[in-house]
Amino acid sequence: MSMSKKLAAECLGTFWLVLGGCGSAVLAAAFPDVGIGLLGVSLAFGLTVLTMAFAIGHISGCHLNPAVSFGLWSGGRFSSAELLPYIVAQVIGAVAGAAVLYVIASGQAGFDAGAGFAANGYGAHSPGGYSLVAALVTEVVMTFMFLIIILGATDQRAPQGLAPIAIGLALTLIHLISIPVTNTSVNPARSTGVALFQGDWAISQLWLFWLAPIVGAILAGVVYRWLGDSTEH
Repeated sequence: MSMSKKLAAECLGTFWLVLGGCGSAVLAAAFPDVGIGLLGVSLAFGLTVLTMAFAIGHISGCHLNPAVSFGLWSGGRFSSAELLPYIVAQVIGAVAGAAVLYVIASGQAGFDAGAGFAANGYGAHSPGGYSLVAALVTEVVMTFMFLIIILGATDQRAPQGLAPIAIGLALTLIHLISIPVTNTSVNPARSTGVALFQGDWAISQLWLFWLAPIVGAILAGVVYRWLGDSTEH
């Protein structure tokens, strides 16, 4: 598969992740009487990854996330030459998804992106008021576990064809755990897309949602390389 097609697939897939996942949070989470709530938003994020894994997994690998690309690189599954282009494509897709969401959301009278646009935050901007340390630990650990699941589910020794289901359910579970803490990132591109439209504090806190997921992902790659090594006796 050509690099241009891989990058287009990553851009499209990340666009869908942000529009579907963040869109559910912005448009549907608290909709009067029939709001989908935390459970619905968590499921929406999982479904975006599951559907795109089946749609573009055979084209680009369906990373949709700079942390995933870093984790696969750290785990020896992804080349250094493709790392930066993938990340750029993912961020472009995330920003495009957030832009479409902004256009839709701003069609409602009184909409204010600064008042809530599914951005990630800590301290006063954590949904549950959790501290910087709590947010840091949450994002590192959740991304670490996400990559362990991805690396295991896509291992050639794992049952074939079921990886998208495991990965989608993993992302759903991660959101169920961590939405109250950080609004759940585990994805620097997702965080960047909506932060650009939320502005102000979301941009000033964005560093954490790049640093923590990438650290967690790289650690997972190292650990799974050891854990999954079948050459030891």
